[in-house]
Amino acid sequence: MSDDLTANYAKAYNVRVGFGVRPALILIDFCEAYFDPECDLFADVDDVLASALRIREAARAAAIPVILTNVVYHPTGINGGRFFEKAAPLKNFIQGSPMGAWPKGLVPHADELVISKQYPSAFFATSLASTLTAMGVDSVLLTGLTTSGCVRASCVDAMSHGFRTAVVADACGDRHPAPHDANLFDMNAKYADVVSEAETLEFLAGLRA
Repeated sequence: MSDDLTANYAKAYNVRVGFGVRPALILIDFCEAYFDPECDLFADVDDVLASALRIREAARAAAIPVILTNVVYHPTGINGGRFFEKAAPLKNFIQGSPMGAWPKGLVPHADELVISKQYPSAFFATSLASTLTAMGVDSVLLTGLTTSGCVRASCVDAMSHGFRTAVVADACGDRHPAPHDANLFDMNAKYADVVSEAETLEFLAGLRA
């Protein structure tokens, strides 16, 4: 991106909305498919998961809701509709596939909600928005995979549902740095605050005070 265009974006979109008061942490689609080098979804994102797990630990210490999402399809793929038709690697998330399992180091706690979905956004055709509203949540911290796919879709929908949205850059990943960086840039401009792990941990620590 040229310096002139960067300056233009900074002038037009230089707004931060902040973290909110009653946040929830969402871990989006951390599944084995992204960690297995033999899988066509492999993304080399061990450091991303490590970041998300540190944030999760801090979120639990701060007693805020932690929600995980995964993708699960009927053996025929019929409930995946046009998304399943278009994106061939989604076959890895057919019910019972080992690629849909949680990766090493991530096991949902009994008090953590798991939302299973069939489309990119964690909010589309799920109970997530109404559940967060019922909990009194006003904001979300997004982590997960992939930045250009399900994280971005969830980010746009979170904002559209009225939640202050923060995307933790260190705790999101993609299969290539170009779509990762481009989507973080665009989300930060229009839909969310893109923040670092350090900023997020500092915020969560403050909730414990």
